[in-house]
Amino acid sequence: MHVSPNPATARGQQISITGDCGGGTGLKTVLGGLPDHPALVDIHILDPDPAHYRATARVSDQIGSGVGPVLVDCGGEAGVTLLVTRF
Repeated sequence: MHVSPNPATARGQQISITGDCGGGTGLKTVLGGLPDHPALVDIHILDPDPAHYRATARVSDQIGSGVGPVLVDCGGEAGVTLLVTRF
């Protein structure tokens, strides 16, 4: 999985999430942060194709500087990468 731009993504910035599902059935969900404190908002799956999925999201205006996981559910496979955020 790849998140772009990364590292040092700013609050409110639009990001792209791309990758392949490695045997999964297709992109089902993208998560960032905790349910009560999401790091990613306005998440949209543009193409769930298991060979090359694409999604977009916006970094929450409430997020601080730091590092946190971005997770994907690919229907039987999961992926994770780290997103570095800054003010």
